Amino acid sequence: MQSLITSCLASLISVLFIQFTLFMLPLFLPTSSFITLLPLAALLIVIVVGLGRCCKRLVGAKASAPAFVFFSIFFIWVVHISLIRRVTSSVMDIVFTIEIVMLILGLYRIMSSDPGFVRHDSSHHETAIKNPLSEVETHTEELEPSTYPTLQESHAEEGLIVRSGRYCRYCDAYVKGFDHHCPAFGNCIGQKNHFLFVLLLIGFVISEASYVACASQFAARFKTLDEVKTETAVSSSLAISTMLFSLFQVIWQVVFLMWHVYCACFNIKTDEWINWKKYPEFHVKILSDAGQPQTGLQFKNPYDKGILRNLKEFLTAKG
Repeated sequence: MQSLITSCLASLISVLFIQFTLFMLPLFLPTSSFITLLPLAALLIVIVVGLGRCCKRLVGAKASAPAFVFFSIFFIWVVHISLIRRVTSSVMDIVFTIEIVMLILGLYRIMSSDPGFVRHDSSHHETAIKNPLSEVETHTEELEPSTYPTLQESHAEEGLIVRSGRYCRYCDAYVKGFDHHCPAFGNCIGQKNHFLFVLLLIGFVISEASYVACASQFAARFKTLDEVKTETAVSSSLAISTMLFSLFQVIWQVVFLMWHVYCACFNIKTDEWINWKKYPEFHVKILSDAGQPQTGLQFKNPYDKGILRNLKEFLTAKG
């Protein structure tokens, strides 16, 4: 319990430090345009996150990535309630509140969900779900291929092979339909929760885009007021800094979302795309002109059944 509290506290400090750093940006560069501030904000976020990780390693503290996500959402919500809602309509205020509540519920749901753990009789790699809040934000996406022989399944209908369980070294378990281990959500993304993961990504994009729209209204309105007043300058800087943070989030989340839509359309997982050379079913030997096999390998996706069938399988997957 103490380590959990410590990791959550480290995540809270990280969120506050990042937001404070971004807050100082428009305060010291009041005449800079939003387009100019955006790349500076992205650079600051990268620097601050890097420095934060170094500091946490020095003091031996471990932050929780899911807690970082939660506190970031909560911080944006608090700013909206205390500041931004002054210039937004009551309808938009209610809609944004519903979006935030749904995000928090979705975050809890995916953290506690079973991604499709494969249970078997082996004494190796017993299936166990760790506490999501114990996931460290420094996880890398170094995905390890499955090598456990008893998990390989036979050919399915129409000559197509069925995916075996892939091993996740973070959860120490095999996951059916394993896509990747998501440190931000503290859980594996597999066959049972991949669709929920995509829905949650869409929810993040919509809610943060909504906040950007509301905050831009606030910043535009207060820009016409007396800029000498401290309250006006602080409020405007806070609105702009949180808007920069949210827009930065939206940009990379849209790219990530597009990738997962692509994977769903062609029925391939992130782990398989990265490590396809380690999975024999993706191998096609390159033949020479004389008809003799060469040492090189060519990629071929044996799970691709056409976009419509792939999407139907993705939407109806239950593990």
